[in-house]
Amino acid sequence: QVQLIETGGGLVQAGGSLRLSCAASGRPSSPYVMVWFRQASGKEREFVAAISWSGRSFYYAFSVKGRFTISRDNAKNTGYLQMNSLKPEDTAVYYCAASYGSSWSQSEYEYDYWGQGTQVTVSS
Repeated sequence: QVQLIETGGGLVQAGGSLRLSCAASGRPSSPYVMVWFRQASGKEREFVAAISWSGRSFYYAFSVKGRFTISRDNAKNTGYLQMNSLKPEDTAVYYCAASYGSSWSQSEYEYDYWGQGTQVTVSS
């Protein structure tokens, strides 16, 4: 069983930066894809970014491309989401998720493991 714990959320002014971390515990037994989703109040959860096990392949939602960077450190079983040039519309609860294997999807239903979420609030 894999448990994911996100940290790093908070309140930041527009144009600022935050770095989210997602620590995986429970000794993942095989390679896994790690992704980030977010859910704004009153809206559906949306895909933000994904990264392969090797860290060499990644994909971003159009809304964050060029501002956010996803990365991971497998030695630490931790993934990261560096968020720069934040906008008020980035305000949401951010979730990391993971699934064994090499395939990734923008659908939240494809992921078996989820963190509890961390709040990111961007003030204008």
